[in-house]
Amino acid sequence: MEQKDEIYYIKRILDGETEYFSVLLDRYSRPLYSLIVQIVSCPEDAEELLQDVFLKAFRNLSGYKGECRFSTWLYRIAYNTAISATRKKKLEFLYIEENTINNVPDEKADEVISSARDEEQIECLCKAIEQLTGEEKALITLFYYEGKSMEEIGEVLKITISNVKIRLHRTRKKIYVLMNGK
Repeated sequence: MEQKDEIYYIKRILDGETEYFSVLLDRYSRPLYSLIVQIVSCPEDAEELLQDVFLKAFRNLSGYKGECRFSTWLYRIAYNTAISATRKKKLEFLYIEENTINNVPDEKADEVISSARDEEQIECLCKAIEQLTGEEKALITLFYYEGKSMEEIGEVLKITISNVKIRLHRTRKKIYVLMNGK
């Protein structure tokens, strides 16, 4: 959906034609669910959180000023909602020594996700991703699954583009360590 179309629907919704919100629900339910379920790792919780996200978006729609893409604004709400849920549950994440991550060669880290070809490697990759923190899962989801740009990811996570690149690179190194047991 084009940005101008989204602005049109938002204006109609704000003018009282709330039935147009269903267009936004249809457009964004699947990608937002994908992001949330990656972060919280529980489909039932993700469904509930997705409803919360759309309720928050609907209630705060007048607060959307068009400074960023509407999708970015929605992703930010979804990300913050999912991260808050993981904090409330106090989920524990695997800690890996800093030196272990730093010792992974860059080329190994850069190819770790793209090199998973057979079922066993893909399963190993999925298990590694499950052990990441919520933010790391969000980075991987937004970049690889949703194809978001570094700029959009930065806007969603409220970090600089260079920080997105650094964190994405470190996350790939962490995945490499998790997959290879080093």
